[in-house]
Amino acid sequence: MKTYNLFISHSWAYSNTYNGLVNLLDARKYFSYRNYSVPKDDPVHTSGTDKQLYAAIKRQMAPCSVILILAGVYASYSKWIDKEIQIAQNEFSSVKPILAIRPRGSQRISTKVTDAADKIVGWNTESIVSAIRELT
Repeated sequence: MKTYNLFISHSWAYSNTYNGLVNLLDARKYFSYRNYSVPKDDPVHTSGTDKQLYAAIKRQMAPCSVILILAGVYASYSKWIDKEIQIAQNEFSSVKPILAIRPRGSQRISTKVTDAADKIVGWNTESIVSAIRELT
């Protein structure tokens, strides 16, 4: 079984959505992945500079085959979502595909994320896993 290296972009202010996505992926049988997201307890979040956080995100994304972005409207107001999209699209020898995921129950989603996305799916385990496989 193939193991997928994933970077899950998110806001720690909306950690319930992030945790929900991780739980969906963890519970999916016959799907193996490594989560390369910057951990919440990483000191770069609280004591690092923007330059250090940018470098940490780039380092975490490097081995990943797909970048997952939770596409809630809050993403439209996050400077870090912009930077993560920029890193995925410009900082590596080949562009990292972006999978936008609509948070559960969201009617509206971030235009900046959907514009950058290679694929957009709803909050459904099978749709998410299928899209990850398709994008790799």
